[in-house]
Amino acid sequence: MLPGATIGVLGGGQLGRMLALAGSAMGYRFVALDPAPDAPCGQVTPQIAAAYNDQDAARELARRSDVITYEFENVDAGVAALLAEESYVPQGSALLYTTQHRLREKAAIEAAGVPVAPYRKVGSLAELEAAAAELGLPCVLKTATGGYDGKGQAVIREATELEAAFRQVAPGAAVAGTPAGEAGASTAAAVPELVLEKFVAFQCEISVVAARSASGEVKSFPPAENIHVNNILHLSIVPARVPEEIQRRACELAERLITGLNAVGLLAVEMFVTEDGELFVNELAPRPHNSGHYTMDACATSQFEQHVRAITNLPLGDTTLLTPVVMVNVLGQHLEGAVNTVSAYDEIANKLGVIPKLHIYGKTESKNGRKMGHINLLCKDTEDGLSWVEQSNLWRN
Repeated sequence: MLPGATIGVLGGGQLGRMLALAGSAMGYRFVALDPAPDAPCGQVTPQIAAAYNDQDAARELARRSDVITYEFENVDAGVAALLAEESYVPQGSALLYTTQHRLREKAAIEAAGVPVAPYRKVGSLAELEAAAAELGLPCVLKTATGGYDGKGQAVIREATELEAAFRQVAPGAAVAGTPAGEAGASTAAAVPELVLEKFVAFQCEISVVAARSASGEVKSFPPAENIHVNNILHLSIVPARVPEEIQRRACELAERLITGLNAVGLLAVEMFVTEDGELFVNELAPRPHNSGHYTMDACATSQFEQHVRAITNLPLGDTTLLTPVVMVNVLGQHLEGAVNTVSAYDEIANKLGVIPKLHIYGKTESKNGRKMGHINLLCKDTEDGLSWVEQSNLWRN
């Protein structure tokens, strides 16, 4: 599908915006579907303002598009299936269905021969207690669907915390309630599907963004080492500070997964690295990923250009890392300071030899904890980029 074709984007957030900016430079046209007026993607491309489950709007998107992609997982899988019937959706709806549900996702990862942390399905407090006894503490209780940036989950370190964690992750559910979907379950008492994961004592978290084209070509980007603050990604460091052999195995796992899942487009694979060098996959995201934003300035091809190439079946781009880089997220409380810092002479950057590249997402409302942009810090050594983050003093709050 050559440049000049129109790419429809289900979702109009910052990922859609950066996808449209990259694809427009290649000659593609875009149209987005998003319920929010003046959505970030809608500021740079035409937008259909409607709910994600609006089937008439979905058909309008299909009518105006030659190919359709989605920019986040929590879109209506039914609408994605409808679009697949009426338009060309190379990602399909099957992968979306899988990655929207943690239990299905873990089963798919295991089926591809890739390790995940031990886990158990949980449908009641009694099942939680039994699963915790079997897996051992500490553990992490999560909702099977939804949840991001730490939402919909609770860390359990002691047996005395089990009931509180259950109430936190399944608010409003009766402690002795009937699991969702079973006979006799009431709306008030139904327990959503939950999953208990054994806490992996990891040395660090890394992620790999892999791409697969419609014709089956596969390439992966260099692994990023991720650091979170308050369950929100704060930094991505590339090259990751792990041995090259672990980086190589991480890329192999990501490429095995994207091939085994028959995915088209991008697949971000988050992994834990243990002290003895084992890798456990934590989560998947079938789309561009926050930890892949470093590619916009530091790689021969960005993750967004690569996604466009994959879904239009162009040859995949070179993923070579051109420079060490530290990506740092700009949240609502950091936005003003970050803009002011990069808009003036930066003595710290000059001293360290760091080149800050600011990307702002165009969200209409800035809130504490909300991702408003990011800065890619190009540097000779990632320690210089980390020093810039520390010395700039913007991320103290």
